Amino acid sequence: MRLYLSSFRLGDHPEHLVRLTGEGARIAVIANSCDGAPPEVRREAVQQELDALGGIGLQPREIDLRELAGAADVREAVADVDVLWVRGGNTFVLRVALQRSGADVVLERAVRADSLVWGGYSAGGCVLAPSLRGLDLVDPVDEVAQVQPGADVVWDGLGILDRPFVPHWSSPGHPETDMIDEVVAHYDTSGTSYWKLRDGQALVVDGDTSTVV
Repeated sequence: MRLYLSSFRLGDHPEHLVRLTGEGARIAVIANSCDGAPPEVRREAVQQELDALGGIGLQPREIDLRELAGAADVREAVADVDVLWVRGGNTFVLRVALQRSGADVVLERAVRADSLVWGGYSAGGCVLAPSLRGLDLVDPVDEVAQVQPGADVVWDGLGILDRPFVPHWSSPGHPETDMIDEVVAHYDTSGTSYWKLRDGQALVVDGDTSTVV
């Protein structure tokens, strides 16, 4: 299993992402955490990721989970992809998009089988935890109903990580860093272990080795 989970954007050491994927790898941007944003804002967010990933020598394109309807669609969409790049935004909106498209099961299995690398930042790492409880202190769950009327909030993460992923900790200048302190306090109070990263850092998982860079 190979993961590159940055606190924010590509982080300070994107060479580790390239090492995991190989130079020139085909990378699919998943930006459904931003589905609640105005369309023009979402388009700009996607383009920002495409430009950044292209700038480190990868071959990016978007996969929009809203256009997929089941496991067969998902498998076809990622058939020629080496790595996913799941950008930040609202973790709960992203989780529902993964479930409604059928991508949660397909992608989780592919990552565990090491046929896909999972990369991303913020919500793109948070969604891999066993549970998303506690993240509602920073990501509003009511955005799910705004984006997907009638959809229930999904509290289970994909369970690829064995503990929560907490980005933006102690990161002056990031608008969520104070709220992240509340998330950390919640996990500390409940005795929950977690990964805690400052902006610029990334959690790199390569087989049995997990390192914060």
